[in-house]
Amino acid sequence: MQANIKKMTIPEEKRLIGKVIHFFTNINVAVIQLSEKLSVGEKLSFEGATTNFEQRLDSMQMHNKPVKEASKGDAIGVKVRERVREGDQVFRI
Repeated sequence: MQANIKKMTIPEEKRLIGKVIHFFTNINVAVIQLSEKLSVGEKLSFEGATTNFEQRLDSMQMHNKPVKEASKGDAIGVKVRERVREGDQVFRI
């Protein structure tokens, strides 16, 4: 007899890493106040009352200069593909 084994999918764990403190509508850039360290290449989820999308972090800036990593407490600029709003939460997934 062969056992019937179902493949279980483990839900991706989300971790709150910051919140949107400003959004530049003309250039689609979100300013995120970080509560955790963040690196280029990580996948993010933007969530709020009317916001819900995911995107990979391709680049970020601090003080108008590109950076590969940012630390807790930093405010970073991130190009986003959809509109976000002040107060939206940002999760690492």
